[in-house]
Amino acid sequence: MLVMMQAHATEEEIRAVCRKIEELGYRAHPIPGATRTAIGITGNAGPVDSSALEALAGVAECIAVSKPYKLVGREVKEEDTAVDLGDGVCIGGVELAIIAGPCAIESREQAFAIAAAVRAAGARLFRGGAYKPRTSPYSFQGLGEKGLEILAAVRAKFGLKIVTEAIDNESLEQVEQYADVIQIGARNMQNFSLLKRAGRSSKPVLLKRGLSATLDEFLMAAEYILAEGNYNVILCERGVRTFADHTRNTLDLSVIPAVKRLSHLPILVDPSHGTGRREKVLPLSRAAIAVGADGLLVEVHHQPDQALSDGYQSILPAHFEQLMDEVRQIAAVLHRSVPAPEARTPAVKTR
Repeated sequence: MLVMMQAHATEEEIRAVCRKIEELGYRAHPIPGATRTAIGITGNAGPVDSSALEALAGVAECIAVSKPYKLVGREVKEEDTAVDLGDGVCIGGVELAIIAGPCAIESREQAFAIAAAVRAAGARLFRGGAYKPRTSPYSFQGLGEKGLEILAAVRAKFGLKIVTEAIDNESLEQVEQYADVIQIGARNMQNFSLLKRAGRSSKPVLLKRGLSATLDEFLMAAEYILAEGNYNVILCERGVRTFADHTRNTLDLSVIPAVKRLSHLPILVDPSHGTGRREKVLPLSRAAIAVGADGLLVEVHHQPDQALSDGYQSILPAHFEQLMDEVRQIAAVLHRSVPAPEARTPAVKTR
C-alpha cells in the first residue's frame, strides 16, 4: 500500500504517518516526489487497513499497489529518480553517466594510465574490479583490498567517482569504505543476503541484471535493496544468455523502455559484457543512448591484449574518446548531455 501525502503536508505530519505505520507493525518508506511525498508500506502479509492512516493530518489518500514490487514502481514515484554522488556527478539526470575503466585493477600504473585517459575524454566515474567473481577458480581473482586502495588513489588524483563490485557480504564491508557506488554483479543479482546487506549501506548500489533474469525478477531484486532502506539504486542491463554465438551475451536493449515504463530507477547499459567483443562496443553504445539509457558502463584498457581479465571486450582509450564524441551527438538530439572532454593544452612551438 502507498500513503500519498498532500502537497502541503509538513515534515512533522509525514513523520507522524511513519510512526503510525511502525506502530501497526509495518515498515514505512517515505519517498519524496516533485510535488508530494509517498510513503510505501512493507512487511504486511495481506491487505492493510487504511482507515487509521487516512484519518491522519496531511494524508491525501491510500492506494493499493498492483505490482509485486512496491518501492521501485512508478506507482510510488512518478518522476525519475536521480542518484546524486556529489561534486556535480549524478546518475539519472539530464547529463548521462559514463562509467569507464578496466575490468580489473591490475596495478597502480595501469589504473592511473587508464584513469588519465578516460578523464581526459570526459568520464566522471571510474570502474575497476578489486574482487572478481570468475567462472574458473584458476583465473585472476582481483587484488582485493590492495585494489581498493589503488581505486581510492585514482579518486584522489583524478577526481573520478569510484564504482567497484562487492561479491559477498565480507567484501562489501571493505568496498563500502572505499567506493562511491557499490556494484552487485549479474551472478549475485539473486543473492538475497548480499542484496539485503547492500540495502543497509549508505552508499548507492549499481545492480546488474542476471544472466537469465526476467524483467520482474530484475525489479524484485532491486526491491530487496530498497526494502532495507537504501533508495539510491541504479539498474544496469549487461546482456542475457541466449542461443546466439556471435556475441558473448545478447544485449537486451528492449528492456530499457520497459524499465522506464514500470520503474522510476535509472538504468545504465554495459555494452562490454553485453557483447564480449570490443568491435561491437561502440555501435551498441550508440544504440543504448538512442533507446533511452541513462548512461554506459564501458571497459577501457590501454593494453587490452595483456589484460588479466576480459581484454577481448575492452576498448582502447582512443576508441573511448571516439565513443564519447559519438554518444555526445546522440544525446543532444534527445535533449540530454554528455560531459565535455577536458581542454587540451596546445603544444608550445619552439624555434
